[in-house]
Amino acid sequence: MAEFFNITLASLIGSSVAGAVTGAVLLRRNRQVEESIRATFNERFKVFESTRGWQEKCLAELLGPVVMQLNRTKLAFDRWNGRNLYLEAKIVREGNLAIRDTLLAKGHLIPPDLAQHAIALVAHYDRWLEEFDRVRSEAEPGDADSFVFVAQYGVPFPREAEAAFKAKFAELQQALYGLKG
Repeated sequence: MAEFFNITLASLIGSSVAGAVTGAVLLRRNRQVEESIRATFNERFKVFESTRGWQEKCLAELLGPVVMQLNRTKLAFDRWNGRNLYLEAKIVREGNLAIRDTLLAKGHLIPPDLAQHAIALVAHYDRWLEEFDRVRSEAEPGDADSFVFVAQYGVPFPREAEAAFKAKFAELQQALYGLKG
């Protein structure tokens, strides 16, 4: 009986040690696999997080302000029906300046498919602001019967750029927040 007890005790202790060693090895392996999965997930999530963060900044800091100013200046232009220096000097000029300055300051947020459109808008606004300053500084107070245009200088308003910016704005709103414009 003592021998049976010794054999049983030795078996029990041996099994426990073997189980503990096996458990430790398996736990270590499970942790390695878990860390590998976590690292892969985090790397992919960072890309997602980085992309989403850029899209949110693009929408909030670039596309939103540009689209609002495009709408504002279009509404002002559509209201113009004769001399209205306030409309041109305050709303259109300030809007044009705001769009140009936003595009220049937030160039890192311009999506690649809008880069050429942004360049076209900046070129138009640069020329328009130059012409506005020239015409309005040379004009007599009662001499401002026409709106300032620059199409005759080879830089008409790029309507396709306006449409592209508005489309990208709507696309990102839909992608990020499920909003349809």
